[in-house]
Amino acid sequence: MAAKHRLRIKGPVGAIETVIEEPQGEPRGLALVAHPHPLKGGTLDNKVTWTLARAALNCGLVAVRPNFRGVGESAGSFDHGLGETEDLLAVARAVSAHYGDLPWTLLGFSFGAYVQHRVARRLAARQLIMVGPAVSMYPFDPADVPATVIHGEQDEVIPFPAAKAYAEAHHLPLIVFEGGGHFFHGRLKELQARVEALCQ
Repeated sequence: MAAKHRLRIKGPVGAIETVIEEPQGEPRGLALVAHPHPLKGGTLDNKVTWTLARAALNCGLVAVRPNFRGVGESAGSFDHGLGETEDLLAVARAVSAHYGDLPWTLLGFSFGAYVQHRVARRLAARQLIMVGPAVSMYPFDPADVPATVIHGEQDEVIPFPAAKAYAEAHHLPLIVFEGGGHFFHGRLKELQARVEALCQ
């Protein structure tokens, strides 16, 4: 059973509620997992976010799931991805200070993918995995680290053609879930397996 800790990490505007889970055995890396839009019900307990954390744990990574500002016990209020980027960087610094120089893998779902692609500009990471990235809602730049896009073909929130166009424009691998929607209903085990294959 993985060790689980719920912490309040000091961030730019106050505490950042964070769940940290440790894999069995010696961890071989760190995984920062970002949840979907805070104003649309996104939390660290979102089922896709939880699934990404499970995949990370199964790959031997310490899974780090913060609540964005204004969510749960995290201080502050929604800041359109800007303050959220600073919060994730603060969490990453605190976690690295504890676990040492282990490599980071960044995982984000929807709005969380937007924040993570910003984090990747300033945090040395092994890779970035963007699930259902909100490319039709926010300006996505080229990824600064090796990156993969995972998207549902029938995504009802972020149109698949927008994700496909972004991936093709920046020469990123695109994993398509045929018939899959934004929240991967009924496909979470498949999503976990796909992410585990990327994290090995």
